Amino acid sequence: MESQLMNPNHRFFTFQFGLLCVSNFLFSASFNMMIPELPGYLTKIGGAEYKGLIIALFTLMAGISRPFSGKLTDTIGRVPVMVFGSLVCVICSLLYPVLTSVAGFLLLRFVHGFSTGFKPTATAAYGADVVHESRRGEAMGALAIGYTIGASAGPMLGSYLVNYFSYDIMFYVSAFLALGSVIILYNVKETLPNAARFKAMHLKIDRTEIFDASAIRPALITLLLCFSIGTVLTVAPDFSEHLGLHNKGIFFAFFTVASLFIRFVAGKISDKYGRVPVLIGSTAVLVIAMIILSLSHSVTMMLVGAVLYGLSWGINSPVLTAWTVDLCEPVNRGKAIASMYIALEVGIGTGALFSGWIYHNESTQFIYAFLTPAILALIACALLIRWNNKRALA
Repeated sequence: MESQLMNPNHRFFTFQFGLLCVSNFLFSASFNMMIPELPGYLTKIGGAEYKGLIIALFTLMAGISRPFSGKLTDTIGRVPVMVFGSLVCVICSLLYPVLTSVAGFLLLRFVHGFSTGFKPTATAAYGADVVHESRRGEAMGALAIGYTIGASAGPMLGSYLVNYFSYDIMFYVSAFLALGSVIILYNVKETLPNAARFKAMHLKIDRTEIFDASAIRPALITLLLCFSIGTVLTVAPDFSEHLGLHNKGIFFAFFTVASLFIRFVAGKISDKYGRVPVLIGSTAVLVIAMIILSLSHSVTMMLVGAVLYGLSWGINSPVLTAWTVDLCEPVNRGKAIASMYIALEVGIGTGALFSGWIYHNESTQFIYAFLTPAILALIACALLIRWNNKRALA
C-alpha cells in the first residue's frame, strides 16, 4: 500500500472506501436522528432543567475515551475500533426505552459518548492510510460525505418517527441502523500494518499518550469553533419550536445538506491553497452564521443561518482533520487525530453546558446563546490570520 500511496494519482475511492462511507452514513444517522427530539423527551420524563447535559455528557465520555481510541487505533487496528464505536450505538439505543428515569437517561447519554469517541478517530486514520498526502483533504472530504448524509437524513427521520409513532420506535430504528454499520464494517479490510491482537495492557495510557503535541494548533482552533456545535445541538430544537417550525429535524437537514455539498470541494481546495487560508474563510462564515441565528425572527432567517453554518462546517471538518494529519508522524496518526477530537469534545461539551445555562428555557436569551460562539469563532479567525501571516513572512 505504501508504494501505491507514493503516487498522487492512486485511486483511493475503492469498493472498500465506499463500504466505509456507507457504514459512516448508518452510524451517523443512528445517533443524529435522536438529537432534535431528546430535549423534548427529557422534558417528558421530568428533566427539562437538564437539557444542557444531553450533549455535554455525551461529549464528556467521547473526550475521555479519545486517548484510548487513539492508542488502540495505532495498535490493534482501525476496523476493530470502528466496530466497537458502532456497537455502543446499538446497545445504548436499545436501552433508552428501558431506562426511562432522568438518572437512567443521563447515564445512557454518558455511555453513548463512547461511540463517537471511537469510530471517527479510526475512520479518519483509515482515510489517511489510503491516500497520498497531496490529496489528503480531498479524501477526508469524501469520507465525511456518508457521515453528512446520515446527519441530514437522521434528524428528519427521528422527528417523523416521534411525530407519527413514538420515542421508543425512534430508539429501535436507531439501534437497527447502527447494527447495519457494524455488519458492513466486518467486510472492510484493515489498513494498519502488523495490527496486534487486543490485550488488556493496551488500555493502560501513559501521560505521553494522552495528547500529541503536533496537534496543538488544530486542536485550539477546533475547541474554539466547536463551542458553536454544542450551542446549536442544545438550543436549535427549542429555537425551531419557538419560531413555529415543529419538525425540529428540518434545521439540521438544512445545515447538513449545505455541509454535504461543500464537502465535495472543500478538501480539494485546501489541498491546493493550504489548510490555514481556507480555514480563515470558513471561520469567518461561521461568525456570520451565528450572528444571523442570534438575530433570527422568522423560520426563513433561521434556515439561512443554518445553511451558512453548514457551509462553514462542511469546510472546517475535513480541513481540520487533514491539517492535523499533515502535522503528525504517520505512526501517531490515531493519537494525533484523537488529540484533535479531544478538543472537539471539550468545545461541544462546554458549548452545550454554557448555552443551556444562558438560554435557561427563556426565549429572550436565544440571542446571547448564539452570540457567544460567534465571539469565540472570531478569536479563532484572528489566530488563524496571525499564524498565516507569520508563515508568509518566514
